[in-house]
Amino acid sequence: MAEYDINRSTRSGRFVKETTAERSPDTTVTEHVGGDSDDARDEREVNRSASTGRFVRETTTELHPATTETQRI
Repeated sequence: MAEYDINRSTRSGRFVKETTAERSPDTTVTEHVGGDSDDARDEREVNRSASTGRFVRETTTELHPATTETQRI
């Protein structure tokens, strides 16, 4: 599987261009995706609202498990 980086807005959860991520590093996150699923590198978990795609806190995920999702990146 190909490996690449994607950029997302931390406010909306939407994908943004690399230039946007460079211009606004405080409000974007770069995620590394792809590669071997058996890779032993450290993965981190992020929580998102299933309806909006926005990042949410872990407590929100605990309070609303039906409308949030946890992803490993």
